[in-house]
Amino acid sequence: MEQALRLGLRGQGKTDSNPAVGCVVVGADGAVVGAGWTQSGGRPHAETEALDEAGSAARGGTAYVTLEPCSHTGKTAPCADALVKAELKSVFFALLDPDPRVAGRGAEKLRQAGIEVHEGLMRDEACRVNAGFLSRVSGGLPHVTLKLAVSKNGFMRTPEGEPPWITGALSRNIGHMLRATHDAIVTGRGTLETDDPSLDCRLPGLAASSPLPVVMSRSGYFPVASKLAQRAATHTVVLACEGEGADADAHEAELCTFDNLSPQAVLENLAARGINRVLLECGPQLAAAFLEEACVDDIALFEAPHEVAMSGESDISRMGLASAELNRYFDCLDRKVFDTDRFSLWRRKAEKQRWAEMGEG
Repeated sequence: MEQALRLGLRGQGKTDSNPAVGCVVVGADGAVVGAGWTQSGGRPHAETEALDEAGSAARGGTAYVTLEPCSHTGKTAPCADALVKAELKSVFFALLDPDPRVAGRGAEKLRQAGIEVHEGLMRDEACRVNAGFLSRVSGGLPHVTLKLAVSKNGFMRTPEGEPPWITGALSRNIGHMLRATHDAIVTGRGTLETDDPSLDCRLPGLAASSPLPVVMSRSGYFPVASKLAQRAATHTVVLACEGEGADADAHEAELCTFDNLSPQAVLENLAARGINRVLLECGPQLAAAFLEEACVDDIALFEAPHEVAMSGESDISRMGLASAELNRYFDCLDRKVFDTDRFSLWRRKAEKQRWAEMGEG
């Protein structure tokens, strides 16, 4: 199951509205005979990939799947049927699929075919991998990761005229990896004006894994000379604004208007599009708005070892993410060191409990 979970991670940000599932098939002799994960666009599914690799060696063996096998016919045939056809002896899956088209039916189909079914192996780990899918299907919102790069004294910016980078090259590359594992990336007007970001993944070979760019701007500010406006000529870029007052230069973007532009409203819209995972890369004002509405599930925090020559209240403090507040509302899941930068991954405490409850069905 550990291997299946690692395989499932390969699909994050690439499976459209589908979950990022991994599957490992072990033959009757105990040897791994097949492995797979849900492919780009959401198909083929992980089970199909693993069974195709295993072939007849799957007969009498065991499949380890990170999510209950599907039981309905959509754009692909039910994975539960494929597992039955392979004549497996047993199937282990980590957690029930909350999709109402499945929700226990896949497990029941396996049992009716005489296959031993075991549920719950490494449930918590599987909840982490598919937090976005679980959140969207069960709660109507995608899973949101706030990415922050801050100086030692808590600022997300450098003085005017100085290079904009706070963290080192390795941390910035990891940031691009984060983009590749999310379905959409959200920023605000302030970042658009100040940084003119392209919001794509610029690591070699991963350009196709760039997330859907979303700009939140009440006025609809979207200058035609911006990098995102240039991308909008060939790729979908969503401009979220209030009312009908979008900037005339925004004609290339997909305009999405709201009576009241808010993090909750934008996330509901993205969930309706099938977006599971959202990366938030923005300034402190928009980040604070997401935090205040409890719309941040994870925080990916990159901390540089040096201070910047800025004065006044730090950006971290303005967002309410000083050390005591961060530990009060979030649990630290991981810590790493990237060259001289420190990295930590945090998950909102209430969300951590909610995923556990979902996994128990």
